[in-house]
Amino acid sequence: MANVFTIAKRELAGYFGTPIAYVFLVIFVILSGVVTFHLGNFFARGSADLSAFFNYVPWLLLVFIPAVSMRLWAEERKSGTVELLMTLPISPWEAVTGKWLASVGFIAVAFVATFPLWITVNYLGDPDNGVIMVSYLGALALAAVLLAMGSCVSAFTKNQVIAFVLAVAIAFVIVTSGTPIVLDTVRAIAPKPIVDAVAAMSALTHFIGTGQGFVALSSVVYAISMVVFWLFATVIVLSNKKAD
Repeated sequence: MANVFTIAKRELAGYFGTPIAYVFLVIFVILSGVVTFHLGNFFARGSADLSAFFNYVPWLLLVFIPAVSMRLWAEERKSGTVELLMTLPISPWEAVTGKWLASVGFIAVAFVATFPLWITVNYLGDPDNGVIMVSYLGALALAAVLLAMGSCVSAFTKNQVIAFVLAVAIAFVIVTSGTPIVLDTVRAIAPKPIVDAVAAMSALTHFIGTGQGFVALSSVVYAISMVVFWLFATVIVLSNKKAD
């Protein structure tokens, strides 16, 4: 684990070595405020909570996560440093996990930057802070799943734009497969077990529960299994590229 944390620390420092990271954080915070107070009709609802923010979080992550993950391996492959990285006395699994942890840490910083929203709702009312905390953890878990997927996609190509587009497409499927419109469509042509399977595969289905302040065991298993699957797939892709 020492190698994993060393890589994660180096990668996380690299994020903040360019102004792009700060631009990303500013845009994320601004959009978070927009969806909370404007699109979420915060003042019209007359309820001091962050439910509107968390309702829109999956859709914000749908774009922001691919923007973060597209450079994880595409840039390494383009510059040729991935070959150098793989010759170091670390395993591919350690490299993949370290870079993924760094990306999760960066998104965690983005969520921390929205803390003024939390302060605001506490100033204006008396929200259930336990629910807000669980919702933040759920949002971070969703981000972790999408980042693992984005890491795998990024390992496939040297082009960051292609990595971004593919990651958005796959993230869209992962998120929207649990929406009513998709489930109603599947329900019209498939039996209930298949409908339940499609819903179970959706990150949105597992994320919604955190908005009520509880975390189901199935959601924890889902997040862990999805992260492990995509990181393992990333290792396989990189190993094949190395062999080529």
